[in-house]
Amino acid sequence: MVCDAVRDLRLLDRLGTVTVDRLPGWAAYPRWWQIRGRLFTLAAGQVGRYRANLRATGCHCAPQWYYDQWTIHVANTPAITDLFLRARPDRDIDDRVHLYGGSRRRSTTAPAR
Repeated sequence: MVCDAVRDLRLLDRLGTVTVDRLPGWAAYPRWWQIRGRLFTLAAGQVGRYRANLRATGCHCAPQWYYDQWTIHVANTPAITDLFLRARPDRDIDDRVHLYGGSRRRSTTAPAR
C-alpha cells in the first residue's frame, strides 16, 4: 500500500510488522541518491516518526521553487485518539537537511524496547 498522505512513502504490512520505505521522488534537493530507502520496521505496538524536508520545482516551464517539510507518524497499534501526542516513538528518523547544501541534521533511531 502507498501512504495516501505522502505519496513518497510505502507502508507494507507483513505478518504483524509494518515496514515503512521512502520512495524516490522529484525533489531537487536532497537528490534521490541521498535519500535512504528503508526507514524502519515496526513490530506490534510500536510507533515510528519520520521527519524530512525537500526543495523541488513544479515543472521546467515554470521554474519556481517550493518547499515541503514532513512529520509523519506511523503506528502498528489499534487506533487511539491521542496516541501520537503522548507516545514516544520507538523509531525516530530525522532526515531534514539544509535545503541549499551544507551539513545534514543528525538522524537518530530510538532503541528497541
